[in-house]
Amino acid sequence: MKPLTSGIIVLASSGLLLLGACSKEAKNSDSANPNATTPSAETASPVTTTPPATTTAKTQSSEGGKSNGGQVVESGKYHLEFVPEKGTSETHLDLYLQKGDNHEAVANAKVTADVQLPDGKLKTVPLSYDASGKHYAAVLKEKVTGQYQVKITATIGSEKADGRFNFVR
Repeated sequence: MKPLTSGIIVLASSGLLLLGACSKEAKNSDSANPNATTPSAETASPVTTTPPATTTAKTQSSEGGKSNGGQVVESGKYHLEFVPEKGTSETHLDLYLQKGDNHEAVANAKVTADVQLPDGKLKTVPLSYDASGKHYAAVLKEKVTGQYQVKITATIGSEKADGRFNFVR
């Protein structure tokens, strides 16, 4: 019976080594993605807080190499930069929707923002084009303190560009 016991010990040890290697591999792949988050049962909501894979971690330059200081998402051939500006009684939602490598402003889109308020309520806000500023804008009148989750959807002809953003008021 001794050879059988030794075989079981060798097999169990091999299994543990393999399991440890797989565990280390999973940790390394998570650390390679700084945007990866661990899901939480407390954050179940219609608008997710995990950024899509196309979200860039830093503010990038917009039209003409100038940044507007917002959060940037590349969605296919479209560049979306979201800039929330908090006022005393409202928040201005500005979206710079641009196309291509040279970031040409897109003026003919239908743009909406699905906003989840800190209290969990959802609100859909249409954004209209401001030709002088070459961006889409709307005013959010809610003043609830906390984190707002925003999903922007831009429909350009038959194409769509989406981005997820957030801000704190």
